[in-house]
Amino acid sequence: MIDTHCHVFKEYYTNIDEVINKMDNNIVIVSGTNDQDNKEVLELCKKYPNVYGTIGIHPTEECSSNSLKFIEENLNNEKIVGIGEIGLDYYWNKDNKEKQKEIFIKQLDLARKYNKPVVIHNREATNDTYEILKDYPELKKDIHCYSGSLEMAKNFIKINCRLGIGGVVTFKNSKLKDVLKEIDLKYLMLETDSPFLTPEPYRGKQNEPYNIIYVAKTLSEIKGISLEGVLKQTTLNAIDQFNLKIKL
Repeated sequence: MIDTHCHVFKEYYTNIDEVINKMDNNIVIVSGTNDQDNKEVLELCKKYPNVYGTIGIHPTEECSSNSLKFIEENLNNEKIVGIGEIGLDYYWNKDNKEKQKEIFIKQLDLARKYNKPVVIHNREATNDTYEILKDYPELKKDIHCYSGSLEMAKNFIKINCRLGIGGVVTFKNSKLKDVLKEIDLKYLMLETDSPFLTPEPYRGKQNEPYNIIYVAKTLSEIKGISLEGVLKQTTLNAIDQFNLKIKL
C-alpha cells in the first residue's frame, strides 16, 4: 500500500513512531504545506526508510522568497518526490485570488525546471486550477482529495493528472462512488490526508496512513475487483506518478 498524501506531523500526533511503524513495509508520502512542515518532511524522510515526501506551500499559508528557496534547495533530495501541497483555495481565502495564482504558478515553474511531480490542492477553485494546469501538460499532476464531477475528472485526466482518492469515498452518501465507477483504476491513487478525512468505520476519529486499507476496500467494491487487484494497480500508479525507486 502507498498512502500518497498525509500530514503526519508533530502538530497533530504524539505517537509518530507508532503511526509510521504500523505501515511496516508499506510506503507513506508526507506532504508539506508551510515552512515548518517542509522542514519536518525532510526529518521524517531521513528517519524512516518507508517515508517519502513532497514539499510546498499551501494556498492558505504564507509564502516568502525564502520559502521558495528552501523548496528549490531540497528538490535534489532523493526522498523528496514532488512539490506539494500547492494550489488554490477560494473557500478559506476569497480576497487574494491573484496572489494565490502567482504563488501557485511559481511553484509549478519550479516543478517544470526540475521535472518534479506536483500535488494539487483545489477547493472551490476548479476552473482556475484547471486553466493554470493546462499550461503544464508535461508535469505529472496529482489532484489531491478529488471530489468533483465525472466531466471534470475526465478533463483533469486529459492534462496528465491522476486523482487522489481518500476517506470521502467511504462515506455513506458520497457521490464520488458514482464518478469512480466510470474512471479507469490506472488514473487513481490512494491517500488518507491524515489526520483529516478519516474513512468509515472510524469516521470522527483521528486518521492515520494505515486506514488507507478502508479506502482500497471501498474502491474494490465500486470496481467489482479484488482488494489485491486495487492495491496492486494503485501501488503501480503511485510508483509511476512519483518516480519512486522501489521494487515490488
